[in-house]
Amino acid sequence: MNNGYRITILCENTVGPVSGTLGEHGFAALVEGRGESLLFDTGTGETLLRNALRMNKDLHRVGRVVLSHGHHDHSGGLLPLVRNCGAKEVLAHPALFSRRYRVKDTGESVPIGIPCDEPYLRGMGARFDLDDRFREIAPALFLTGRVPRRTPFEEGDRGMFRDPEGISPDPLEDDQSLVIRSPKGLVLLLGCCHAGVVNTIDHAREKTGEERVYALIGGTHLGFCSPEQVEATVEALRAFGIRRIAAGHCTGFCASARLLREFPAAFQPANVGYTLET
Repeated sequence: MNNGYRITILCENTVGPVSGTLGEHGFAALVEGRGESLLFDTGTGETLLRNALRMNKDLHRVGRVVLSHGHHDHSGGLLPLVRNCGAKEVLAHPALFSRRYRVKDTGESVPIGIPCDEPYLRGMGARFDLDDRFREIAPALFLTGRVPRRTPFEEGDRGMFRDPEGISPDPLEDDQSLVIRSPKGLVLLLGCCHAGVVNTIDHAREKTGEERVYALIGGTHLGFCSPEQVEATVEALRAFGIRRIAAGHCTGFCASARLLREFPAAFQPANVGYTLET
């Protein structure tokens, strides 16, 4: 590996060519390099440990975990991780433990928040560092913190609430992404990007002072957004001149197909086993 970082996807909806790995509706990626071994999200907990073992990734060596937001498909693996691989420092937004529900068109309400409460996780070995600010957590490695919502067309998913009755919309203020400043430009590692892909890119560029965006990796939540938002996002990505787009998880089949059609040289599915060196 060079003197940058290596990103390896451990949990995702689909699997790549690494035999014996499993898929789930969740996301987790391992970031290694410069003396750092960091886990970005943990999936639901169903496949993290198995896939890491299958790919010869020792999660005992992970010192810190970043949680992009408090949904179970990104945070559910935290408990099995600390239970099996020792105590971890967890970097997240202060709203991580907010109550979360998806209310379906039928009126059915499904809890989708982090499965365990903070005291229990602390007792199991999770040490929480909760902050909503943009911050550098390792050399050339940043957390966006809370992302300002400035792009008019990025309206997001309207089916998420803070109450089971579907009265109080969930602003998902805890949504954050990981940013790597590389010689080729910024590399953005996304969980679900509820804050909006364009909002997140703009925030990362503003805070780092780096205009070039080399790669996007992870979930874009375009699979749950309006066709109008997908169209506007495609045009914005074209203007940014991004060279690699590895989208998956909540991007959805239709939006992924659209990204492949519009960016054939840049697009790859971000499935289990995908790796990028910065």
